[in-house]
Amino acid sequence: MVAGRLVGWLFRRAGQPPVVGEVIAGILLGPSLLGALSPAVYHFVLPADLVPTLGVVSELGVVLYMFLVGLELNAETVRGHIRATAVIALASIVVPFALGAVLATYLYATLAPAGVSLLSFTLFVGIAMSITAFPVLARILADLEMSQTDLGVRALACAAMADVTAWCVLALVVGVVHAAPERAVLVALLTGVFVLATIAIARPVVVRLVRWSDRRGTTPGAVAVTLVALLSAAWITDAIGVHAIIGAFLVGAIIPHDSALARALTQSFEHLVVILLLPAFFAFTGMKTEIGLIGGTSGWLLCGLIVLVATVGKLGGTFAAARAAGLPSREAAGLGVLMNTRGLMELVVLNIGLELGVISPTLFTMMVMMAIVTTVATSPLLRRVAGAT
Repeated sequence: MVAGRLVGWLFRRAGQPPVVGEVIAGILLGPSLLGALSPAVYHFVLPADLVPTLGVVSELGVVLYMFLVGLELNAETVRGHIRATAVIALASIVVPFALGAVLATYLYATLAPAGVSLLSFTLFVGIAMSITAFPVLARILADLEMSQTDLGVRALACAAMADVTAWCVLALVVGVVHAAPERAVLVALLTGVFVLATIAIARPVVVRLVRWSDRRGTTPGAVAVTLVALLSAAWITDAIGVHAIIGAFLVGAIIPHDSALARALTQSFEHLVVILLLPAFFAFTGMKTEIGLIGGTSGWLLCGLIVLVATVGKLGGTFAAARAAGLPSREAAGLGVLMNTRGLMELVVLNIGLELGVISPTLFTMMVMMAIVTTVATSPLLRRVAGAT
């Protein structure tokens, strides 16, 4: 974690968000470099009995961070653009999914594990191409001080909608792999019910309670109740079959962002999460990557093709939908660049595919590289097309 913060600081000096340095630090400390150069030192830095604990810490870090992101979101701004946001979010999934499915038919012969059907492989590659890294996107916007801008708010809203949809589609794909599509449909229905109930039923009650709490002064009891609600929502969405961060983000989003409670929660947890817990998430996930599996020139060419198809699908699909929704070209391009951020939520999906045996370790590593390249490209591209500073 210390190494991640140090490399993150160096990347900030180079004009990159610190999150990129934390990701790369995790890879350098993993089997790709340190494990290859000195296995003894690698096992000393990350002993096997520490892995489960570090995994829990990293998961808690990303859940709490997405709660803080939700606290900063101005729901009124999102509400005014809900229809356009939904259209853009849908296009940001459909277009890369379609292109990824086409690419999968080409990759199937060489990179699919033995015994995996073309349908399962194609569906999984398609959904892996469709993921936007919600936590990483939020971190980049925060590092660039764009979270409260119109572009930042719209990007967060699109990413939230896209990721909820993508996790539901992933559940359908996993159902196909397990030959249990009825379970996948149930996951999608339960997720929709939970999101609607949170927004339509819980939010009005929470707003009234928070305003009442503000008049009496924020107390430790109010903070404790909020944390219980946060962890409960994260547990519910995880139990449903979508990621725990969805529940955490929703709880943060229904708390008025300008309330005293929101400010107190941010002041209490921001430094702990950003400095200690979140780097553990990025480092822990990056340590699972083995770049040596890509192989020679042909492997890197295939890796480049994956990056190209992923970028054209995500950035191009988002840009086209945003322009059709009436956004100016610069804002549409900026939104496309932000939605193209794959980051390490991609690894969550890829790990599922690896555990299911749907994708091979080599393809896993190639797609991890795609996630890193698209994340590294976000800040410089955003500065060029949208004037971010």
